[in-house]
Amino acid sequence: MNYWLMKSEPETYSIDDLSSQPRKTDYWDGIRNYQARNFMRDEFKKNDLAFFYHSNCKVPGIVGIMKVVKTAYPDDTALNPSSPYFDTKSTPENPRWYRVDVKFVTKFPEIITLQSLKNNPKLSKMRVIQKGCRLSITPVTYLEYKEINRMAGYMP
Repeated sequence: MNYWLMKSEPETYSIDDLSSQPRKTDYWDGIRNYQARNFMRDEFKKNDLAFFYHSNCKVPGIVGIMKVVKTAYPDDTALNPSSPYFDTKSTPENPRWYRVDVKFVTKFPEIITLQSLKNNPKLSKMRVIQKGCRLSITPVTYLEYKEINRMAGYMP
């Protein structure tokens, strides 16, 4: 099993939006960075777990956990000219962008803030806290996953 951190701006799509979906499941689309796309397309596996991270907001941080329930398939928003994610170079025969389906697992009682991640020496190598790392999807090690769950008081 792999572990991930996936960022979304809460004004665009929040953990509450995911938890309110039918069957608490939705697609994760709009990824337009090649490295993040490659993680999703090539490395995501069914049942992988991902931290849901609220970004670009007053208090950024990890707000909960979701699970990958369907592996990568073409992101059709790239084919829709009225979509903000439209890409003229993506075609049905040769898609450039992918999405996955995720399912809500839990919302943490309190946000695990970016600052608290930075202050935890056990997380010093975590990609999300590295200077200049702006990827919307990053891998998380098993030890990082366990430590963040401990910080949240979540014992799966």
